[in-house]
Amino acid sequence: MSKLFETFRLGNRVLSNRVVMAPLTRARAPEDIASERIALYYAQRASAGLIISEGTPISREGQGYLFNPGIFTKDQAAGWRLTTDSVRANGGTMFAQLWHVGRVSHPSIQQDGKAPVSASSKIARGALAFGLDEDGKPNLIPTTAPRQLETKEISRVVEDFVQAAENAIEAGFEGVEIHGANGYLLEQFLNPQVNDRTDEYGSRSLENRLQFTLEVVDAVISKIGRDRVGIRLSPYGQLFDMPLYPEIDETYLALSTALGERRIAYVHLMDQGGFQMGDGTGADTGAQFTSLMKKMRGNLPATALILAGGMTGDRAEQMIAEKTIDLAAFGQAFIANPDLVARLRNGWPLNEADRSTFYGGGAEGYIDYPAYSGKTD
Repeated sequence: MSKLFETFRLGNRVLSNRVVMAPLTRARAPEDIASERIALYYAQRASAGLIISEGTPISREGQGYLFNPGIFTKDQAAGWRLTTDSVRANGGTMFAQLWHVGRVSHPSIQQDGKAPVSASSKIARGALAFGLDEDGKPNLIPTTAPRQLETKEISRVVEDFVQAAENAIEAGFEGVEIHGANGYLLEQFLNPQVNDRTDEYGSRSLENRLQFTLEVVDAVISKIGRDRVGIRLSPYGQLFDMPLYPEIDETYLALSTALGERRIAYVHLMDQGGFQMGDGTGADTGAQFTSLMKKMRGNLPATALILAGGMTGDRAEQMIAEKTIDLAAFGQAFIANPDLVARLRNGWPLNEADRSTFYGGGAEGYIDYPAYSGKTD
């Protein structure tokens, strides 16, 4: 019997199924405010048990890409309200992903052309931001050297997360996911090959490297409650110049233990196993990731575990049945299949996504993918 389509209690809410729409950057907000078109996009996909919004910057400083709807101004919160109302009206549940990119940015995006900030002073080599090129046109451009956050500034960044979480709840989201994955700010603190600090947030000890992430989690919990808080992590991820390091398992086992003690709603893991850089290099870490994930699961007895990355219906069914995970997140499949839940449930074929329309543009490749209309015999 299928478990993927059973209801699931997540914190104080009951999800209609265990299918999660993973956060997907689409760059469809020209003024960095969620629009009616964005509301329609998410409402079309509200049959997912849980929708996690595209990364929504917590501040101008935290932004690394143009045209992403933020959550740090009143106008942005008001823009998101139409989306959350639309998802709720269609029976869905939605969390906001709170995002600070750290060094994966560019002065053209930053206020007054300032340098991006990070845990580190090291540039993210080979990484690209989506900012303004030399001609002042939106384009993918190499990231620049960041400015290392001063110790006294870190509490301000923590407060930016807290304020964004409060804004998200006021905008109608049922909770928030703290983005701690994919080479962005939190992971820049966690990774000792990137974190070159010498203060109490530095790489001299595991506790120091964990401190910023746990301060963010604790502060957000204190504002909106533990049952409304999730976090996304990507152990063994190599995106945006995040090198592998010997203490990966030690780091994420300690972090998952701390998160388990806090009994947050969920931990969302991103599997980048078999990851390859654009030049064809990169380590295949699938086996290491899987082994670590199973150990982390044991540290989270009261916290749901979500997995994203290479997910299929069959894989989701198997991993849920084996109790390796609780919820299965689908990314690209949701882009082309607004009715993905029905397609998975009935074994219907999936639409193919047009990669050329993933980022930026208008309705094409965004809200015009058709629901399944074939015979169901």
